[in-house]
Amino acid sequence: MRDKKVYAVPNANSPLQPVIFDHDICNGCNSCVEACQVDVFIPNPVKGKSPIIVFPDECWYGGCCVSACPRPGAIFFKHPLMQRVHYKDKETGTHFRI
Repeated sequence: MRDKKVYAVPNANSPLQPVIFDHDICNGCNSCVEACQVDVFIPNPVKGKSPIIVFPDECWYGGCCVSACPRPGAIFFKHPLMQRVHYKDKETGTHFRI
């Protein structure tokens, strides 16, 4: 058999980014890959690198990937704008979103 190369290219047509990896903290343990219920990620072929987000449109925004991560701060979960929580500061009356 011939050696075949396999390529994984993220979905470039989508504006969604359900999670953002901090590459300085993430050690590529792939705990998030295993925890994801809808297989949004695939392991990075380069050892020690963050997983590749292949199907961002499929994310259910459950946060199991962030919960499974053993390194706090390695994954930042980014809800779509319309799903973000809206807060009001009682003292100043200012509104803000997280």
